Amino acid sequence: MREEFVEAVLAVVDLVPPGSVVAYGDVAELLGAGGPRQVGAVMSHHGAAVCWWRVLRASGAAPEPHQAAALERYRAEGTPLRGDLGRGTWRVDIQRARWAPTDAELDAVEAIADRLYERLHRHRSAHGLAGRGMSDPDSGMDP
Repeated sequence: MREEFVEAVLAVVDLVPPGSVVAYGDVAELLGAGGPRQVGAVMSHHGAAVCWWRVLRASGAAPEPHQAAALERYRAEGTPLRGDLGRGTWRVDIQRARWAPTDAELDAVEAIADRLYERLHRHRSAHGLAGRGMSDPDSGMDP
């Protein structure tokens, strides 16, 4: 996994405030890079240093091996939950808890995404890979 992507994912996750959550795919969309699986891989290998419990599946399910620890944190932060806590059939109410960044937070995310793009683009150019990237979905082609 590219160091630049790891750093960008962790920086975005660090912006998520207490009581709020994002899905793995939300982080990828905010960065304009990767996807839910790539963000999940970053969180699995490098997420211990950030608020890992605030990043979960789009269904609201906490990371399976860490559900008990995550539940403690959700309760302490007042994160909206649904289901039966006693039976262990709970989930985060992602519709109510999903992070809605302020303008300042969006500016911070945009700066992180721009820095990621620049670092990756500089790396590609330095290694003679310019022009071999993914296609641009906004290249002017109509559906």
